[in-house]
Amino acid sequence: MSSPLREVATLFLRLGVTSFGGPAAHIALMHEQVVRRRRWLDDARFLDLIGLANLVPGPNSTELAIHLGRERAGWRGFAVAGLAFIVPATVMVLGLAWMYEKYGALPQAASLLAGVKAVMIAIIAQALWTLAPKAVKGPLTGALGAGALVLALLGVNEIALMFGAGLLALGARGARGARGSGGPLAAVLAGPLATVRDGAPPAAGAVAAATAAAMTVPFSLPLLFLSFLKIGAVMYGSGYVLLAFLRAEFVTRFGWLTEQQVLDAVAAGQVTPGPLFTAATFIGHLLGGVPGALLATLAIFLPSFVFVALTGPLLRGRERSPGLGAFLDGVNVAALALMAAVTWQLGRAVLVDVPSAAATLAALVLLARTQVNSFWLICGGAALGLARGALGW
Repeated sequence: MSSPLREVATLFLRLGVTSFGGPAAHIALMHEQVVRRRRWLDDARFLDLIGLANLVPGPNSTELAIHLGRERAGWRGFAVAGLAFIVPATVMVLGLAWMYEKYGALPQAASLLAGVKAVMIAIIAQALWTLAPKAVKGPLTGALGAGALVLALLGVNEIALMFGAGLLALGARGARGARGSGGPLAAVLAGPLATVRDGAPPAAGAVAAATAAAMTVPFSLPLLFLSFLKIGAVMYGSGYVLLAFLRAEFVTRFGWLTEQQVLDAVAAGQVTPGPLFTAATFIGHLLGGVPGALLATLAIFLPSFVFVALTGPLLRGRERSPGLGAFLDGVNVAALALMAAVTWQLGRAVLVDVPSAAATLAALVLLARTQVNSFWLICGGAALGLARGALGW
């Protein structure tokens, strides 16, 4: 294994084990490791990769990991980074699924997660502080970012915000010729663009139509695979959107699971590090044992590798395409605005007492004044959460 490939494998395995907190937290951790510490690429390139990951369906942080692996170690890094980031969470969720089937409930992890989330707020805030000056390149992108932040806090659909900001930036730059120079973008994103209507993928409408039948379908591994492949190929949005897709597919349409089982599957993805899409692993295990878990995991993540392979080459032409550059400038600043909105919402939910606020403040001070690695901050947050749970604080 070459040195860059070993670096990719080591880093993303470590992130796969420690990256709690959802996509915004994952992106902040990746920024700290690949830009600030290892200097594999600069902030501008990192922002462009965030923009591309947000433009296509699937788990954004996983797609960013795949992009970063390709940047560092080519096509082998492309595969290794994605697998290294996904596999640890898959193994952990498999363990939870086994315990769930044996004992009928998930282990309690609320205290640990509360401590970790308090620290993750500081890590995300530090990443935003670093990236914002690179994304806000002038009054136009500043206004787009501010508008996107306000609209995100008001609940406007995140995909509509990113595409809207990109198109506004494109139009404001007077890029009349962007249709020709942006042709590759249109070609690659024709499918994802077609899946977005009225703020949600039309596949959701197709699922709703299919669920009207409300019939129980005999379980089969091929049908399980195809169902998760469809979800991975069309799903934009948060864990709440994933919950809606899983409920429509496996409760209403097929009748394979109960409402509570789907909720528990999403909870398993939330209490483990790495991508939330590993809820598929949990469901696959409930329905088809280890083979079902592996097939479901493969199916839901496979589209992400395809989308990254298709969109990655677009950045090579950014300097030659003012239209694509302007579009990505708008997408990038909107993506950061969404991260800021998530941080605000997470802060309101987590910082409800003095110990949590103190943990976040201490993490912010350490990040600003020292070179402390976020891994140790996460460990400290987890220890604090467990101690509070044990002491009943």
